[in-house]
Amino acid sequence: MTEMVTPRLGTSDEWTVTATPVGEMMVIGDDDAVHFVHLPGSFLASTCDPDRAGAPAAVRAAAEQIDAYFTGALTTFSLPLDPAGTEFQRRVWSALADIPYGATESYGALAARIGNPKACRAVGLANGRNPIPLVLPCHRVIGADGSLTGYGGGLELKKRLLDHERAVLRPDATARRAS
Repeated sequence: MTEMVTPRLGTSDEWTVTATPVGEMMVIGDDDAVHFVHLPGSFLASTCDPDRAGAPAAVRAAAEQIDAYFTGALTTFSLPLDPAGTEFQRRVWSALADIPYGATESYGALAARIGNPKACRAVGLANGRNPIPLVLPCHRVIGADGSLTGYGGGLELKKRLLDHERAVLRPDATARRAS
């Protein structure tokens, strides 16, 4: 089960909630960058300062791109991001953005790609602390055997996101399955 949190706001951060087909997501940031994306069921908007609700430039752009992702019109996010984390975490999160839309990569392969092939557990921990999921697509990281493993939004959401991406890439297969 996903833990509900009270989102943290930096001194200039504002927040907005955007509706998606998988549930509401919260985007937090300022004019310059997105700092957090909270997955459905992981935040309590009612605990956020209503005076800080808003959509500065980066937050507005993120909400628009998240909407485009779910309509199938966007496969690569292009946003200014500033996730707070250690140097190692930021390397992992940066590498997440290089996993192609609709593809997956194992924790071990991701560790090797960032130059530390024995750090698959550390990569898993960094992945689990990703403050900007979906945009930095940690849902595309899987177990070495191809199984779906750990995801902050739960394995069902991880599966739905991967299925969505595959359906966008292969719309004919989805149409055949639905009929």
